Amino acid sequence: MFSYIWPIALVVISNTVYQLCSKSVPKNVSPFSALTLTYLVAAVCSTIIYFITSHKLNMFSEFPKMNWAPYVLGLVIVGLEVGFIYAYKAGWQVSTASVVQSAFLAVALVVVGFIAYREALTWNKILGVIVCLIGLVFINMK
Repeated sequence: MFSYIWPIALVVISNTVYQLCSKSVPKNVSPFSALTLTYLVAAVCSTIIYFITSHKLNMFSEFPKMNWAPYVLGLVIVGLEVGFIYAYKAGWQVSTASVVQSAFLAVALVVVGFIAYREALTWNKILGVIVCLIGLVFINMK
């Protein structure tokens, strides 16, 4: 049970801190310079954790085994992070920006799951999409 729960708990905790950090990037700082420093820290942390958790001592031997995903993931992470930084600079509140994007993301992923991965489109998922969209109305009411 723990192996099922801890990854989601890590995502929730990390995403909470991520949103706070994204909102705290100074307005007079380029988001791309902030992200450059962010990725340098991430690269150092990832390298250290690789050597702590892997029995292989040559990380570079892993690179030829990679497919397209890490390259595209690097690109979309920049879009994700700079999108949030610009959203906060534009005035989005930390309490709503992530919720709004998560609701739209949930809708998009139900469609992607159905089309790309042949996941079942159940009435529960359809109802969940409707609830997400209704939730957006309530969250954005002034």
